[in-house]
Amino acid sequence: MAAYIGAQAIADIASIKIGVFAGRAVDMGTFIYPLTFTLRDLVHKTLGRRAARTMVIAAAAVNLFMAFYLQWAASVTPDPSYGFNAEFQAVLAPLWRITMASILAEVISELADTEVYRWFVKNVTTKHQWARVATSNAVSVPIDNMIFAVVAFGAVPGFTNHPLTLPWATVWDIFVVNLTIKAAISVLSIPLIYLGRDRDWENNPDD
Repeated sequence: MAAYIGAQAIADIASIKIGVFAGRAVDMGTFIYPLTFTLRDLVHKTLGRRAARTMVIAAAAVNLFMAFYLQWAASVTPDPSYGFNAEFQAVLAPLWRITMASILAEVISELADTEVYRWFVKNVTTKHQWARVATSNAVSVPIDNMIFAVVAFGAVPGFTNHPLTLPWATVWDIFVVNLTIKAAISVLSIPLIYLGRDRDWENNPDD
């Protein structure tokens, strides 16, 4: 759970930076955030659906608090001896549109991941843990990516003239590139599910 919330926070901070990877633009939170889906699955299988849901909401609350706290810290008058206030404000003060898009995408996609994971173990099989993760991630990762790309950069109502608003062709390009990277890292993260012992699904139903 600590790793999940930590990865969420790191990804949210890193997403402020738009870098170039393999010649394509990508937000730098993309390389760590997909790990959270498998970490969520690990919590789900060991502690149950209720704990997983609670963790998702708690992570969103932590990230939102972090954004407000960094915004406040950036606004505080610096000590005269501190020579990096402009850099602190430029780097750590949140870009609220990206921050809110990220948190919204995280909550919706991770809760969707929870339901797909539960459906799989209830209706398909409790064996093949890798298959549970692959199935739930195959649904939740595109949902997360779509919400983030559209809300953060699309010409949605209220943001048509926002500085971060990009042409839809560019938004689509961001969606495809980010989805490709997230899908690849999600696949690589599947072995994480074996870090904990599986629950007894028959005698300890997922509540």
